[in-house]
Amino acid sequence: MNQALRSLIDRYQPRTLQDWENALKEIVQELALLGLWRAKFYEHAAFYGGTALRIFHGLPRFSEDMDFSLLAAKDIDLAPYLEAIRVELASLGFTFAVEPKVKQVTTAIESAFIKGETRVNLLLIGAPEELRQRLPKPQRIRIKLEVDTDPPAGAHYEVQTLLVPIPFQVKLFTLPCLFAGKLHAVLCRNWKARVKGRDFYDLIWYLGRGIPCHLPHLQKRMEQTGHWDSAEALELPALKQLLRDRFQVVDFEQAKADVRPFIREDAELALWNGDFFTGLVDRLEAED
Repeated sequence: MNQALRSLIDRYQPRTLQDWENALKEIVQELALLGLWRAKFYEHAAFYGGTALRIFHGLPRFSEDMDFSLLAAKDIDLAPYLEAIRVELASLGFTFAVEPKVKQVTTAIESAFIKGETRVNLLLIGAPEELRQRLPKPQRIRIKLEVDTDPPAGAHYEVQTLLVPIPFQVKLFTLPCLFAGKLHAVLCRNWKARVKGRDFYDLIWYLGRGIPCHLPHLQKRMEQTGHWDSAEALELPALKQLLRDRFQVVDFEQAKADVRPFIREDAELALWNGDFFTGLVDRLEAED
């Protein structure tokens, strides 16, 4: 293993097969961010979502997808940026395809996938043979990238630095705006048959650190998805009541099942139910 890869994997100290798979995904995500920096993607877009929170703010769970938002609404050709990601991964010996998703319907979201064979790439980062042999054949890693080309207004941004494998910088949403995006997911995501427990895990993280929500950005997000009337200002008491109402209809057993593969301590989920989350609502603060 070359020194650049060693510097990436040594941070994780993986033990189980799940640890190794999560570490591999996150290394691929960081290399994708590096490739996008080399291609000057952050002149046009910012990083947000759970993976941004994990990589830059230490969220103690792993995350699968990579979410970006353009700084202003416009059309964008992802092809050169996807090629930059592929080249970055290949430069360290990884074998991943980086391909756009063909749209079935017209939306403001442009999507792509980083896809590769799990065993081959685990070998590259030094995963033990006895663990790799437990994988079913074939098993593929798939990381989804999404770019919002019609971003809601009101977001604020900052620049954060990663130091490995080389120093580079990424533009991302500020923490209050990241929290606004997470609250929008908690309130407005259409779960269908699968509750996104990761949203609720992240909610606890934000509240535990006293991070306020940037209300104007949350309002614009809710207006865009038809969950708020633009004629009325979203204020903190109304937001708290919306959360209380939401928590009463969540299947928290589904939520726990969703988040378990991404955390190391299952005991963190023992308290999860509607009353527990309702009791957290009064901790919520707002940034105007």
